[in-house]
Amino acid sequence: MNWQTTLQTYKDIRLLWIFLMGCSSGFPFVLIGSNFSGWLTDAGISRAQVGLMGSVATVYAVNFIWAPLIDRVRIPVLGSRLGQRRSWILSMQLLMLVLVLAITQVDLSLGLWLPGVIALGIATCSATQDIAVDAYRIDQFTPQEQKFLPPAAALAIIGWWTGYSLPGYLAFSNADGLGWNQVYGLMAVVLVLLICATLMVGEPKLDRDSLQQQAAARYSRASGVKAWLLVTFVEPFADFFRKNGVRVALTLMLFIFLFKIGEAFLGRMSIVFYKEVGFSNQQIAEYTKLFGWMITIAFTILGSLFNTHYGVVKGLLIGGIAMAGSNLMFAIIAAAGPLEWLLLLTLIVDNFTTAFSTVAFVSFLTALTGRAFSATQYALLASLGNLSRTTLAGFSGFTVDWLGSWERFFVVTALMVLPSLLMLFMVRDRFERLAQEGN
Repeated sequence: MNWQTTLQTYKDIRLLWIFLMGCSSGFPFVLIGSNFSGWLTDAGISRAQVGLMGSVATVYAVNFIWAPLIDRVRIPVLGSRLGQRRSWILSMQLLMLVLVLAITQVDLSLGLWLPGVIALGIATCSATQDIAVDAYRIDQFTPQEQKFLPPAAALAIIGWWTGYSLPGYLAFSNADGLGWNQVYGLMAVVLVLLICATLMVGEPKLDRDSLQQQAAARYSRASGVKAWLLVTFVEPFADFFRKNGVRVALTLMLFIFLFKIGEAFLGRMSIVFYKEVGFSNQQIAEYTKLFGWMITIAFTILGSLFNTHYGVVKGLLIGGIAMAGSNLMFAIIAAAGPLEWLLLLTLIVDNFTTAFSTVAFVSFLTALTGRAFSATQYALLASLGNLSRTTLAGFSGFTVDWLGSWERFFVVTALMVLPSLLMLFMVRDRFERLAQEGN
């Protein structure tokens, strides 16, 4: 594909819709991620407890369990008016709005159980929304439109970071003046705007019912509820292993699990690290949120062009190597202290990492996903990456304490990416063929 054709793909209106849905996907991570960590840290909660409270995000690692419902269950009234994907997205957003309003009334001095329960509720709604948002993106393009995979991934990522960074900037720049409870009130306003966006975008045009009926033919001997359960909960997973073969399927799943584990450990402790090193809430807002958002967008567009032109495997290799390098940059900050120029340089490297690795990663997972059960199969693959990011990273606070210094912690997280890079290099030809074949 030449560069002119590569650039032409960005004119498709479906990419704008994917961007808006990406904003909806990224926003909840502000609520249960950086905002929550900043709130708890300012309240004097220990970093071990902050890390454990972040484990509510474990639901992202298991959302494939109920993902078949998003493929097969139609929400009354909303389903017929908005379509399968948007009706689920809107329903989860409305539930999150109720929970965000509830958290504005929470008093941390009374204990962590109530904010923990509310955060778990938001995480569950968000994880369910993510299933529908990912399926929304995948369903927009046919298997023959492979050229749209990196651009779609890029716009989804840019949307995610926009939904995460700009509200995060709004939160941290007002945290000292308003207090965190009032900040969550501002977040409720942002969520209302995202609900409006969901009502504006178009539903994917896909003959999903016909594809699912073809899959159901495999279970013609069963009938009634049993047949529905088999098609809903068994066929999506069976189809993935049947299409790739058990050996390759397991290799893919192990790679997905390992690839972002080091980045996950870093991300869980980043706000705590910034505060302990000596950066203020205002500096966190300006550099990690606002500036971080701008350079992420720039590198994501560059990363999508690279992955479209050269292929996702090269993007994964470059992104993985940069991932280890960016973690080492944080170790330098830990030794040098809160130097603004060093933070800027580190954020440039870190966001380059995010752009190249994530665009390639999302494109690769999408290429492996069938259209009949896109929600379920993508959720299965993405949940493996989330498993390391949410479950194991919950011990990140204990890991810092055990290692005894931030410098050692970031060196260890840099080394975590090496096994997946070795695996990718060994089977890169096989991965490239799978990505090109698609579905």
